[in-house]
Amino acid sequence: MLNILLVGLGGALGSISRYLVSGWVQTASKNINFPFGTLAVNLAGCFVIGFLAHLAEARGIFSSETRSFVFIGILGGFTTFSSFGNETLNLLRSGEMLSALTNIGTNVIFGLAAVWLGRTTANLIWK
Repeated sequence: MLNILLVGLGGALGSISRYLVSGWVQTASKNINFPFGTLAVNLAGCFVIGFLAHLAEARGIFSSETRSFVFIGILGGFTTFSSFGNETLNLLRSGEMLSALTNIGTNVIFGLAAVWLGRTTANLIWK
C-alpha cells in the first residue's frame, strides 16, 4: 500500500512538473508548429531516468520505495517516454537487439495507430 501511495504522490508531482515545464518551453519557443514543450519534457525525462538508473545500478543508493516514488511516480508522471527509453536501452545493453527493435517499433507504430484510432473513434461518435 505504501508503494501505491508513493507512486500516486510522485505521479502528481511529475504531472504538475510536466504541465509547467512543457508550457514554459512551448511559450519560450514562440513556435506553434512543433511541440517543443513535449520534446523538452521527453528528453529531460530520458536524461534524468538514465542518470538515476545508473546511480541505482552502480551504487545501489535507492530503496524500493524511493525507486517507486521517483522512477514510476515522478518520472512516470513527467513522461512515460523516459521509461520507454530506459527499458529499450536495458534491452540493448543486455544484447537483446531484436527485443529492443521490437519495443521501439511497436511503441511508435502502435502508439501512433492508437492515437489515430482514438481520434477517429471520437470523430465518428461526436461528428
